[in-house]
Amino acid sequence: MDRSSRQPHSVTHPAPCPLVVDDRTIVGHAQDIRLRLYRPLIGLAVPALLYLHGGGFTGGSLEDAETAASMIAETIPALVVSVGYSLAPRHPFPTAAHDAHRAALWTQDAAQELGVTGALGVAGHDAGGHVAASLTFLARDLGEVAIAAQVLLGPMLDPSMTRASQTTIREAQAMGGEEAVASCAKCYRAYLPEASQRLHPYAAPLESRRLANLPPALIVTAQNDVLRIEAEHYAANLIAAGVPTEVTRFPAISNRALPNHRPALLAAADFLRRRLTAAA
Repeated sequence: MDRSSRQPHSVTHPAPCPLVVDDRTIVGHAQDIRLRLYRPLIGLAVPALLYLHGGGFTGGSLEDAETAASMIAETIPALVVSVGYSLAPRHPFPTAAHDAHRAALWTQDAAQELGVTGALGVAGHDAGGHVAASLTFLARDLGEVAIAAQVLLGPMLDPSMTRASQTTIREAQAMGGEEAVASCAKCYRAYLPEASQRLHPYAAPLESRRLANLPPALIVTAQNDVLRIEAEHYAANLIAAGVPTEVTRFPAISNRALPNHRPALLAAADFLRRRLTAAA
């Protein structure tokens, strides 16, 4: 049964376990890409998760993802593969999504070596949330890799920015106003330089009419952020399509804070632990 919650809930978490961290390089869609692996030292097989950093498609790095990736890895526990996907404007759509897909295939193929179960999840923040959503579409449509769960932290999902522009004046002021909308629009122009690209279902998840058979989702939003409205619209669309979906909104913070916000990361880890364990 689908469950949609508007407020974070209290969860008991296991004690964090120690991690070993190492980097790998794989062939990406347009160039080699770096992966950073966070492996729990518990002597047991664990599920795996791809983590996709934020940065508005044009910035961000594996280093920026350090807090989120390590905390999720030690809390689930799970192998977390942080993906250094190619950035726009040099590498526009669909390069980042295909880089994520290649990272998923690599993780799946290396499962025995890495000591993971067959369950694979994906999580992403900001533009990384967009890339994560695109990956779930690719995985469903190509059938080469199975994604068992997705966590989208303050995701960018609407290149048209129409939902953001529908906020009230009071809401807009709390969310950064026109400056925040303009910043997001600039990022989309870098990643989707051709207007026709912004109609592609992998580029505009919020407008997609083919949401059935996507993996169970947790949508995490920040109260004071312009992306909250489109993210919660997407959650509603997933629920309408029959996708098990949960929504958690954190008050008094902005989207920028989410990948370092302990309660948000604990909520993500709890959801992933439940979903990835059930899928293993």
